[in-house]
Amino acid sequence: MKRAAAGFSLLEVLLAITLLALLLTGAMGAITAATRAMHAGEQNIERTNRLRVAQEFIRREVGRTLPLAFGQERGSGTNFVFQGEKDFVRFVAPMPGHLSRGGPYVQTLELARGPRGLQLLFTHHMLNGFDLDKLKQDEGDNEAVLLLDGIRSGRFEYRKFDDQNELEDWKDEWENPSSLPVMMRIDLEMTAESGLVWPVMEIPLILDTSGGIRLFQRRESGSGNVRNPQPGESTE
Repeated sequence: MKRAAAGFSLLEVLLAITLLALLLTGAMGAITAATRAMHAGEQNIERTNRLRVAQEFIRREVGRTLPLAFGQERGSGTNFVFQGEKDFVRFVAPMPGHLSRGGPYVQTLELARGPRGLQLLFTHHMLNGFDLDKLKQDEGDNEAVLLLDGIRSGRFEYRKFDDQNELEDWKDEWENPSSLPVMMRIDLEMTAESGLVWPVMEIPLILDTSGGIRLFQRRESGSGNVRNPQPGESTE
């Protein structure tokens, strides 16, 4: 009798193919999960870095606020040195060297509605040649830089010394635009989707720790130019 030919039965081949398919499926699932985890980690790192950079930038600019007027109120002639509201702040400070063309800049921080909640926007203009009235007319044409998005709610607050040289409570509106506050606080609540937590920032204004340096500019007689008071000259 002839020996039966050696080999695998059809059932054995099917079982082997099934096991191989299961192994490949498991391996692909593990690779996919690892890839997603890596991308999620990279996104979290990017968002965290963006939050950190935004905080460092804001702290640097607000902390170096200069008591320079960038406009005047019509009628009263009050100089605008610092404008502060719950969702808006404008001040003068030097820009970082790699972003500056020289001289101080009029800078604004604003909380505005965006597609994913509130956005923290930043705009800047050179103080030299800055026109506050023209800026209000062309407000829609100004290109703002997005510092942070995914904000559920937020507010800016300000603090100063009282008549007894004691710190007053935080207020969400700066009442005297012709002087600087002692401190500014930024309190933001991030959305759950952002995966970020914003620590409350309390920023002292280094140049105004005495409770507010007032800088009044006087118009020269017969001209529309403003000039800064000279040392020893009365500002009242």
